[in-house]
Amino acid sequence: MNGITYSPQDLQDKSRLPIGVFDSGVGGLTIVKEIMDFLPQESVIYLGDTARVPYGTKSQPTVLKFTTQAIEFFNTRGIKMLLIACNTSSSLALPYLKDGFDFPVYGVIDPGVSEALNVTRIGRIGVIGTRATISSRIYEMRLKQQREEVEVFSYPCPLFVPLIEEGWIDDPVTYKVAKRYLDNFKRHGIDTLILGCTHYPLIKNVIRQVIGKHVALVDSARTLVREIKNKLKILNLENRGGSLRYEFYVSDEPEQFKKLGSFFLGREIKSVKRVELEEYKGCMK
Repeated sequence: MNGITYSPQDLQDKSRLPIGVFDSGVGGLTIVKEIMDFLPQESVIYLGDTARVPYGTKSQPTVLKFTTQAIEFFNTRGIKMLLIACNTSSSLALPYLKDGFDFPVYGVIDPGVSEALNVTRIGRIGVIGTRATISSRIYEMRLKQQREEVEVFSYPCPLFVPLIEEGWIDDPVTYKVAKRYLDNFKRHGIDTLILGCTHYPLIKNVIRQVIGKHVALVDSARTLVREIKNKLKILNLENRGGSLRYEFYVSDEPEQFKKLGSFFLGREIKSVKRVELEEYKGCMK
């Protein structure tokens, strides 16, 4: 996994700290749900930058600024590990982040790459994501670094994020947009499709219906959380007795997030707090 070097300090206390999850909006809740199901003993602090979503239309310097502001927010909250759920942040910001945090930082790109290479039968892999993620070609580069002969076909799907943020999960408009985007892959004969944005698993049923059941859908959220379980064990950071809590923060529209988040997680989010991320200075080199 792509991450920042971590030097454990005072592991006994750190093991009781929550895992931080950061996303540009509600999409990172796909990772929170995996943590709740697969690591039920772990607490979570979630931050969604709902005031500035989507990140996929922003420039690299802007994404880097927003991401580093988020990391500074987590610095003030006390976490033992940060998962950057946003593919755009993982591709445009994570490689440039400064070392020296009190916690390791991991993105979603490498887990998705590994899973795609594991499941593809014919080596023809599709990738969908925001314009920024697709333009970075990070998935193509990482896939070919591990298996040079693989063929990669990538297309941006910029309307998916706003549709999901609006809650149009099973709406006819979403189906029409998905068909318009995903028809691009028909001539390529792919057998695997990377959902290169953590929002996209929320419309997995729509994507599967349009792309066909013969195409394996790769959800990096699930793969990431399973890798994180191993990381927690290696670093001796598993929570074995601390109290369990879930905290949710957004930069705008907390009530809308609470409504959508409760629906996506299948359990009530009782409280969502609003934060001003512009108050946090970036930690760029």
